[in-house]
Amino acid sequence: MDARTGSPADSRPPSPADSRTGSLTESRADSPAESHADSATEPHTDSVTAAEDTWDDGLIARRVNEKKTAAEQLAVAESKPSGPQTVAPLAYDGPTRSRLDALRELVGLSRTRLDSRTLAEASRVLDEAAARRKLSGQHTVVAIAGATGSGKSQLFNALAGVAISETGVRRPTTAAPIACSWSDGAASLIDRLGIPGRLRRRPLQSPEAEAQLRGLVLVDLPDLDSAAVQHREQAERLLALVDAVIWVVDPEKYADAVLHERYLRPMAGHAEVMFVVLNQIDRLPGEAAHQVLDDLRRLLDEDGIALGEYGEPGATVLALSALTGDGIGELREALGQFVAERGAAARRILADLDAAAVRLWPVYTTGRRTGLSERARDEFSARLADAVGATAAGEAAERAWLRNANRACGTPWLRLWRWFLERSEPTTGRLPVRTQADEQATARQRVEQAVRTVSDRASAGLPAPWAQAVREAAVRGSQGLPEALDELAARAWLPTGRPPTPGWWPVAVLAQASMTLLQVVGGLWLVGQIVGVMSPNLGVPVLLMVAGIIGGPLVEWSCKMAARGPARRYGLEAERRLREAAAGCGRARVLDPVASELLRYQEIRDQYGRVIGARAGVR
Repeated sequence: MDARTGSPADSRPPSPADSRTGSLTESRADSPAESHADSATEPHTDSVTAAEDTWDDGLIARRVNEKKTAAEQLAVAESKPSGPQTVAPLAYDGPTRSRLDALRELVGLSRTRLDSRTLAEASRVLDEAAARRKLSGQHTVVAIAGATGSGKSQLFNALAGVAISETGVRRPTTAAPIACSWSDGAASLIDRLGIPGRLRRRPLQSPEAEAQLRGLVLVDLPDLDSAAVQHREQAERLLALVDAVIWVVDPEKYADAVLHERYLRPMAGHAEVMFVVLNQIDRLPGEAAHQVLDDLRRLLDEDGIALGEYGEPGATVLALSALTGDGIGELREALGQFVAERGAAARRILADLDAAAVRLWPVYTTGRRTGLSERARDEFSARLADAVGATAAGEAAERAWLRNANRACGTPWLRLWRWFLERSEPTTGRLPVRTQADEQATARQRVEQAVRTVSDRASAGLPAPWAQAVREAAVRGSQGLPEALDELAARAWLPTGRPPTPGWWPVAVLAQASMTLLQVVGGLWLVGQIVGVMSPNLGVPVLLMVAGIIGGPLVEWSCKMAARGPARRYGLEAERRLREAAAGCGRARVLDPVASELLRYQEIRDQYGRVIGARAGVR
């Protein structure tokens, strides 16, 4: 029979727990964990009853059992301080506080753009950091986690120096978490874990052990691969709350894919608050233990877990046997140094913060250059100007200026002839004139296309939530934009009244009037000569008429040449005013809201850079 049956024929060396408390069968029979699993009665009574059911071979055995039970009852009594304890709360250093404050501000700024599920992990980290800060900074909560059969409960008992957590062949063995505290003042920390008072224990009273592990709160978790779903859920809940974790693996399942993919790999960033213990090395012959340990280190390295070797920060990897006690002293020493540093809680919070920041990386960062270039802005303004007809408006203004010049400086006979031709021109054969409704529909389509184009360019390269916010801002601004542009077109490109006249215009009008007067005077002179009123003299009236007939068109042509420049400038000025008005309207309604969203994203990205900090090496 083996040691688990308590047979006197067992030839294997006893564990430290066996040397203090007797056989594992006795410990299991009167342990508080078994008492909790079977009934809610007083632990001592349950222990005695269980012992009587096990030891039924005589008076000597019953006396031994009663003596051992009394000793254990003193060793594993629930942690109840004799008086109120004053414990200093946890204090974060400056960089940690700065990063937590930056994360809190980042979450607040992002709530209007990101859903609660995206920010859930960051919010949880902030809540847990605030809750842990209020509790003891002199204690370190370390959980022992592992699969069924890995021997984690056996290791828990070996570290406590007394059988507290149930061990045996029945699976799952650990159904509820058990906490063991090496010093007073940890009640609030254990309350946070949700472990009831009947499952709180104290280790075997030993001045050496108490001094070495002072401040340690050890928690034995339910099995991670338990068939009971609630056991796994409870273990995972506690893993998110403790300050550090001791992962216990055995030679058979140390490479289990579930352990590595579900637990170790996601917690690779928590290497500094992680112990990985290869238990049951007594089952490995010769150099097999070193080979398995090296292979375990290889798997951890593939998981991305930094190994704390050669003075580098990282996970502590050890090989031991909780049954024989081999390597327990080394683990005690490592745990003692780890707890004495009083830095595990802050390192765990920083690791959680790093993990939350990595999860938010796709939400806040992008490898492409973002923003709205000047070229995109100019093209948007040009599209709006085309939609409102700025070029056509400028040409119309130019033609209007030239028409006014022709009316003022042209000969009355040519104007009369042109009017007659326009009236007598047939309407057949002309190109169909587009209706105002068609022009407005075309202009609206151009405006919508311009808005879509600028929103796509502004959102290019942005993470999905911020790209969506940019597009929504552009769409909101485009509502009512065609109507606003139509109103601008009605009042912006041409001033009220007639176009302005240049300084030479009155002189040209006077010259044209003089040419017309010469023609009239010459004609009347000839008529007077014909009717006999005036003496015959054809030279002078003919000369006057010829001068007027030739001078009138010449003056008109000269005025037309002189009017081209001012008319062109007038048309360009009208086009410029309409383009500026359209650009201003588009800027106020579309570009400014889009720029505001881009600026907000840049501010939030800078805030995310402060959250990442130098610890992650990313800005």
